[in-house]
Amino acid sequence: MASLRDIQTRINSTKKTKQITNAMQMVSASKMNKAEQNAKSFVPYSEKIQEVVASIANGGDVPKHPMLQAREVKRTAYFVITSDRGLAGAYNSSILRTVYRDIQARHQSKDEYIVIAVGRVGRDFFAKRDMPIAREITGLADQPNFADIKDLTSETVQMYIDEEIDELNIYYNHYVSAISQEVSTTKLLPLTNISTEGKQLSSYEYEPNQEEILEVLLPQYAESVLYGALLDGKASEHAARMTAMQSATDNANDLIDDLSLSYNRARQAAITQEITEIVGGAAAQE
Repeated sequence: MASLRDIQTRINSTKKTKQITNAMQMVSASKMNKAEQNAKSFVPYSEKIQEVVASIANGGDVPKHPMLQAREVKRTAYFVITSDRGLAGAYNSSILRTVYRDIQARHQSKDEYIVIAVGRVGRDFFAKRDMPIAREITGLADQPNFADIKDLTSETVQMYIDEEIDELNIYYNHYVSAISQEVSTTKLLPLTNISTEGKQLSSYEYEPNQEEILEVLLPQYAESVLYGALLDGKASEHAARMTAMQSATDNANDLIDDLSLSYNRARQAAITQEITEIVGGAAAQE
């Protein structure tokens, strides 16, 4: 049985850990609120640009843009959004498990796909398995701006236009609520799922012409989808870390209660033993 000093040391150590996890929980809660606001405020822009793109792309007399045309898939790109740090529960593992399973099921050779890694955890995961990483970015801010990933998104879209890749899939954690996040998989390119069905579209006049507007607008739309996924993923990351730290704090409280009970029992046993020895010594002198 552990000594009183050992138990007290564990209690003190657990209390210090609890203070850390509790502080991290509050910090993550604050970051989550801001990230959630960022993700929601980006939705109107995303929906509007999608509406404009859909209106132009579905015009019968508009020449087809390369980003709108499906072609034989010789190489697939996986745009994977993870975090730079751990302590976020299953946030990273759920994404990486899904994308790794899909890659193993779809491809027989490393020449058939590339990975674009956002976040140090994902980058290290793919590098450790010697999987082809074409682009990577780490050290993003907790509340990233579009300028932070502008180069990465534009290069990714340009790779499709230049036919270096024939398909682009996005993997990230979609923010459902503060306690719920789910892995989302979206095929971004080619843009074959833009539809105006069931939508009330505005009437637009184009200058100079629709074809030239598509040349500029389609890459911007694809980049905005990637940025929107990053904002969504950041909100999910902070929510997952908040939940993980709350769980850690609750576990620390339970452990402190158990250790305190063990300490009191050990202390009571020690006192009983001392009383027994005193009584036994007094009886021996009579």
